[in-house]
Amino acid sequence: MKEKTVEKLFNLNGKTCLITGASGYLGGAMARALAEAGGRVVVTSRELDRAEEIAGRLPDPNNVNHLGAVLDHMDTDELPVRFQTISKQAGCINVLVNNGHEHCPNDWTNISGEQFTRMLANATGYFLLSRLVHQQAVDSEKSASIIMLGSMYGQVASYADAYKGLVPASSVAYHTLKGGILQLTRHLAAYWADDSVRVNSLSPGPFPSESANSDMVERLKNYSPMHKMGRPEELKGAVIFLASEASSYMTGQNLVIDGGWTAV
Repeated sequence: MKEKTVEKLFNLNGKTCLITGASGYLGGAMARALAEAGGRVVVTSRELDRAEEIAGRLPDPNNVNHLGAVLDHMDTDELPVRFQTISKQAGCINVLVNNGHEHCPNDWTNISGEQFTRMLANATGYFLLSRLVHQQAVDSEKSASIIMLGSMYGQVASYADAYKGLVPASSVAYHTLKGGILQLTRHLAAYWADDSVRVNSLSPGPFPSESANSDMVERLKNYSPMHKMGRPEELKGAVIFLASEASSYMTGQNLVIDGGWTAV
């Protein structure tokens, strides 16, 4: 078999990539990366106009016509119907990026049981959407790559004094959710490897947006071995690696992009 070049390994030509949460700070960068690598990107949102707007702004080097579609990963009853509609329009999904996230800002001091449970429902949506992509791949006898958005906080505890006096403590439900997503990744990878469906997670470290508390950002920099925060484009290479054939012998793993936080 002829060895593939790096260019071939990392391109997404001919691949259809579905990403949830593409309107967000990091989701937008990952959606642009998938498009720049040659993939046809399906951008989902609860609102069709919003999804189509984002899809229309993506680069399109191969003239594949990116698609905006309605899908809410938290609405588990509607997920199969929405996915079927998307599949009729876009065809088989080769890459899924489970990035959508419904947030709850409350910390351990004031979060309610209902809010905690609602936060964990993000993982339910990730699982159900992944299962739909897996079944489609099996039925069509094609391979697929599924990427779960984790977090460094799925691996390590919060740095309590980094937030103290500035903002509420890092959300206990968020930490619980992200730890569960990492285990969900491993579990599905083990069961789906024989079906040529790879499942990996991508865990960012601190990537504060421009609206983040500036004092907190400066304090967080002191905790990072690189003494800086991540920029959205610093996730682009990682998501293309996981989505493409460049990671064809990788499944069940967690790729951490955190500036060295979890190394020390």
